[in-house]
Amino acid sequence: MLEGIYGGDVTAPGRSERLAALARPCTGRDNSERALLMLRGFDAMTHGENVEEVVEVCDRALVNGRLAPGLGWTDPEWGIELLMMLACAYAYSDRLDRAEALYTDALRAYETAGWSGGHLSLAHAYVGLGHRRRGRLREAETSLRESLRLAERVGRRLPLHWSATCNLVDTLLARGHVEEAWAIAEQYGFAPPYPSTIILPEPRAVRGRLLLAVGRTKEGINELEAAEKAATGRGFHNPVVATWAVDLARALATEDPARAAVLVADARRYAERFGTDTAIGEALRCAAALETGQRAVRLAAQAVTYLESSPCQYEHAAARVEYGILARSVAEIQRGLTLAKSCGADGLVAQARDVLETGRGLR
Repeated sequence: MLEGIYGGDVTAPGRSERLAALARPCTGRDNSERALLMLRGFDAMTHGENVEEVVEVCDRALVNGRLAPGLGWTDPEWGIELLMMLACAYAYSDRLDRAEALYTDALRAYETAGWSGGHLSLAHAYVGLGHRRRGRLREAETSLRESLRLAERVGRRLPLHWSATCNLVDTLLARGHVEEAWAIAEQYGFAPPYPSTIILPEPRAVRGRLLLAVGRTKEGINELEAAEKAATGRGFHNPVVATWAVDLARALATEDPARAAVLVADARRYAERFGTDTAIGEALRCAAALETGQRAVRLAAQAVTYLESSPCQYEHAAARVEYGILARSVAEIQRGLTLAKSCGADGLVAQARDVLETGRGLR
């Protein structure tokens, strides 16, 4: 577990292969086996292995769909890192119902026990992550602000503080509240040096996206390239976790279209290997943004088809608006606008309304 969490920018040679070999015969007959399966599920998810195998491994770590006795959120023997890894493996594998059940159980357990420090802060952060993945952006922001408030009492530069800040910045960007996201980053030190522990979503990628959003394009590209180096060193090829690829491709689309095309092609390949609707849909969204004419329209339509089946409704809303603009379809933009409103994605709402109000080229 410590090798996985504190691996730096380069993972230990052969670690994933050893972990896979150790976990393969495990049925989850005791908590030692269950702990190993949790590690394996998280590792396979971050590396972007086939999602059905990831979920099957994670399910073996549970007993009738629940945490085993002795592996609960307040049990002292194993700690909470394994349980957070398990929940995140589900969250980024489009199994948000299972992830949210675990996050909610954690919050309930800590509140019932009267814990008000780091554990409760992390629980709020991961409840917020569940909301963010689901597309409930207002609820995500509320949970993450509470997490950050509690994390401030414990101390800055700790993993729980990074988790709260990174997820809040990511959520505010999704909401279209760019100035607020920048203010949070400045106030709470969301900048290098980054922690040696794994933080999801990846902080360099989130800060890179933030820098692009505030117009600091060169710095944003540099940050995304640093995210690329870190993710490659760790073998993190899950494009839903390693979001740097699609953001960097969009940023380089004009100045280096050849490299952007390679990045989006790799993102699509890794997305198809992983196999979730979210991963494939997001890769197709990026591919559409790099194309023109009818090819862009076809790719955008495919992205909508995948993301409509995804539990991540903010991404679906964004894909729907983008497709509507490319197809010049008032009906599709309006559908995207309705979704964006329900998500609390104010920036996306403003974009859709602006297109509808100008009405140029729409039908």
